[in-house]
Amino acid sequence: MTLAAERRWREITIPDIARQANVNLADFRDAFPSKGAILGGFARMIDRKVLEASADDLAGEPARERLFDVMMRRIDAMAPYKEALRQIAAAMRSDPLALAALHQVAANSMRFMLAAADIETEGAPGLLRLEGAVAVFARTMETWFEDDDPGLARTMARLDRELGRGERLLNFADDLYRVTKPLRSFGRALAGGPREFSRRMRERSRETPRDEPYPTDQP
Repeated sequence: MTLAAERRWREITIPDIARQANVNLADFRDAFPSKGAILGGFARMIDRKVLEASADDLAGEPARERLFDVMMRRIDAMAPYKEALRQIAAAMRSDPLALAALHQVAANSMRFMLAAADIETEGAPGLLRLEGAVAVFARTMETWFEDDDPGLARTMARLDRELGRGERLLNFADDLYRVTKPLRSFGRALAGGPREFSRRMRERSRETPRDEPYPTDQP
């Protein structure tokens, strides 16, 4: 991070980092196989700082408020490395492969940030929440990099705005997921072949009394 704050990320070599850390290349290799792996290690260090801080006082707050607090604690933990992270982010924007790898690092971190906010990340809706959290935090960091106010007013306003936008999209996605549940069952029956499809249709017929209208929640 010290080197990244002073020089462009692309210009920093593994020997440069080893010398700065006062370790030989053999020890460096045992710890990290690449520069990207160092960023993964840095992200885990920030994760730990955030997760070690108690959030019990927010237990009764809405999910949006809990996540706002967790993400701001993450930004506070990253504050000593702001200039380095600004330089690294600029370099990543022009390197699609590195950006894809960094996205996975960010997703791993956001999975635990959502867990700290007591937000579920399992299943298809959980995956959507996870990707949404990655996008929200990435956009907030864009403002944070340019926010020199010690109170981070612009950063907090951007985070609140992005969380609000994400909340509306996720509510829509949750509704869509519920509405399309019968269609997914129908698709799985088709994917199982003609016998499976026929079996499921027979079961559906038995579940529906002939003297009653077909359930209105079915397509």
